[in-house]
Amino acid sequence: MPVNVPDGLPAIDILRRESVFLMTEHRAATQDIRPLELAVVNLMPTKIATETQLLRLLSNTPLQIHVTLIAMGGHISKHTTFEHMETFYEDSRAILEQGRRFDGLILTGAPVESLPFTDIDYWEELTALFEWSRDHVYRSLYICWGANAALFHFYDIEKRTMSKKLSGIYPLEHIDHTSRLLLGLDDPFYMPQSRYTTVLPEDVEQAGLELLAGSPETGAVIFASPRHRQVFVTGHLEYDADTLDREYRRDIAAGLDIAIPANYYPDNDPERAPLVRWRTYAHQFFANWLNYYVYQETPFDLGQLGQNLNGHPL
Repeated sequence: MPVNVPDGLPAIDILRRESVFLMTEHRAATQDIRPLELAVVNLMPTKIATETQLLRLLSNTPLQIHVTLIAMGGHISKHTTFEHMETFYEDSRAILEQGRRFDGLILTGAPVESLPFTDIDYWEELTALFEWSRDHVYRSLYICWGANAALFHFYDIEKRTMSKKLSGIYPLEHIDHTSRLLLGLDDPFYMPQSRYTTVLPEDVEQAGLELLAGSPETGAVIFASPRHRQVFVTGHLEYDADTLDREYRRDIAAGLDIAIPANYYPDNDPERAPLVRWRTYAHQFFANWLNYYVYQETPFDLGQLGQNLNGHPL
């Protein structure tokens, strides 16, 4: 089944060339079934690339999904045109004011790891969105810096800065072999990492969260609240084959003392095409989250969402 996206979104042409099944709003309006309502809060500066990456993964299920792209209210994107933001994104403040409800929420990473959370210009708007999600969103998925921000807000867990950037493709061990989020994933399985911060397993466990996957080198990578209403991923399953390559060459051009991404280039040679060993896991993980934790449990009538969640912890 397709992902339902706004008419004219640039990602449509890219993904259709890859035979990804997308449905525009106009076509979806003629169908009688209710699609899953999914909000994507895209904090990345490369908006179109991130939209394309996430839509590619969300399309790989038999579910119809209506995607609402959300931008933080009051924040002006420096790397994406005003026309694109005005056409395809909704203001987070309007979403909250309208009391909109969603089956699922995805919050992306952002290149602001070096800043204290409270110094980020949209922090107030983001914390308001976090609070709104308690009774307006059935399941939330937080990625990379988005996971750090949610951990800080909901569980008072500070990000821990590493001495050097963690960059590359790392094997991850199943910590919880019963989790449906990891159903169908090898043990170990691989995931791209690109960050200067880490999350310690002991911080996850002390907060009452469930550690699902990680390794001594990467720290906690996938973990969730007890009812899995919140899922946290510190890596980037959504990355394209060349994303780490572009980041590495950007860092080198900026004069940073940066290591070659681990387990990425054959023979550690940046002149050779990267190895892609996470794509299957990425599709399987997103399909598991959508199917087992969103679609099968969300109420059919989103108007009853607040009542459905009343008294239930995150």
